[in-house]
Amino acid sequence: MKKYWGIGMLFGLLMLLVGCGQQEQETPSTEKSEETTKISIMASGDMLFHDGLIQSVRTADGYDFNPSFAEVTPLIQSADLAIGDFEGAINPQAAPIGYPQFNTPSAVVPEISAAGYDVITLAQNHILDQGLDNALLTKQLFEEEGLTTIGLKSAKDDPIVIKDVNGIKVALLAYTYGFNDYDQELTADEYETHLLDLNREQIFADLATAEEEADVTVVLPHMGTEYQTTPNEEQEALFHEMIDHGADIIFGGHPHVPQPTEVVEHDGEQKFILYSMGNLLSNMTLESMGDIWTERGVVMEVNVEKTGDNPAKIASIQPHPTWVYRDTQADGSDIVKTAVAEEYLPGGKRENTLSPALEQRAQTAYHEVMELLAVDKNIMKEK
Repeated sequence: MKKYWGIGMLFGLLMLLVGCGQQEQETPSTEKSEETTKISIMASGDMLFHDGLIQSVRTADGYDFNPSFAEVTPLIQSADLAIGDFEGAINPQAAPIGYPQFNTPSAVVPEISAAGYDVITLAQNHILDQGLDNALLTKQLFEEEGLTTIGLKSAKDDPIVIKDVNGIKVALLAYTYGFNDYDQELTADEYETHLLDLNREQIFADLATAEEEADVTVVLPHMGTEYQTTPNEEQEALFHEMIDHGADIIFGGHPHVPQPTEVVEHDGEQKFILYSMGNLLSNMTLESMGDIWTERGVVMEVNVEKTGDNPAKIASIQPHPTWVYRDTQADGSDIVKTAVAEEYLPGGKRENTLSPALEQRAQTAYHEVMELLAVDKNIMKEK
C-alpha cells in the first residue's frame, strides 16, 4: 500500500504543478496599458459683421448667414474643440449696424453654432458697443444655443473655463487690450465683475490655476497693431510671459491680418504661439479696404495627445488659410463667403468653381499666408 500511495502522491503532485502552470498562463495581465488619447483644437480669426456683409445676407424675412459659413463648416465641424472669435454685440431692440458700433443680427448665433463652433471668445474691443446689458445678452444668446463663452463674465463665472475633450482637460482663457472707452460708462464693480483685460497679475494667476487643473491651457489674447503682419514688441513680450506662466497654446486676434507663428521650447516641452489669426469673416475685402491681407485669415489646427498619466503634448500643427470673397448668386446679387483656400488649389475639391481671377486670388492667398505663418516644419501635421 505504501508503494502505491507514494506513486499516487507523486502523480498528484505532478498534476498540481501542471495545473498551476496552466492557471498562470490563463490569468490575464493586470498591468494597465497606457492608451494614447488624441484631440484636435481649432481656432479661427475675427468675425466682424460690417454693413456690407449684413446686407449681403439679408433675405425677405430676415438674415441668412449659412452661405457665408458654408465652405468653412466641414473643416470646423471636424475639430474636437472649435473656438471662434466674435467681434461686436447683439442688441435685438436696435437696427443691425456695422463699424464703428457693431450690432449683429441675432440670427447669426444659431448659424455660428451650426458651423461647428463649441466655444466663442467675447474678449474684444467691440463687446461694449451696445452697452453692458447687451454684451451680457450676447453671452446669454450664445450659451442658450449650447456654445461656451469665454472672455466676458457673468457675476457667477470664473475667468477660467475648463472643457473635458475626450478625456483631456483643456483650460480656456481670453483677454482684451481695451473696450473702445465704453468701459468708462461702467462702475468699478461692473468692470471688475464682468470684464477681462490684459492685467498681467490676473492673467498670471489664472494661468497658475489652469496649470494645476487642466492638461492643456489655451489663451486667446485680443491685442496688436491693426493691419500689421508682424507682431509688435508688446505682443511678443506678453505672449512669451504667458508661456513662462503656463500657457501651452496662444491664438492671437485683433490685427485683422494674419501674423507669424512661433514654436517655443519651455521646460522641455513645445508650446505654440500664433500672433494673429486675421479675419475669418468680414467685409474687409481688397475692394473695400485696398488691402489684400484683410480678406485673409487662418483656421489653425493644433493636435494634442496624452498617453496614460504623462503630460499632454502638442503632437502636430496644421494651418488652413482662409479667404473672404464676394460670390455672385443666381439672382445677380453678391454674398460674402469665407473660403478654405486650399480647396481651390490644383486638385482641390473646389478647383474650377470660381472665375479664373478669383481662383487665382484664392491660390495666392493660400501660398502667401502659409509663407507668412512660417510654421515650423518639424511639427507640421503629415497629410
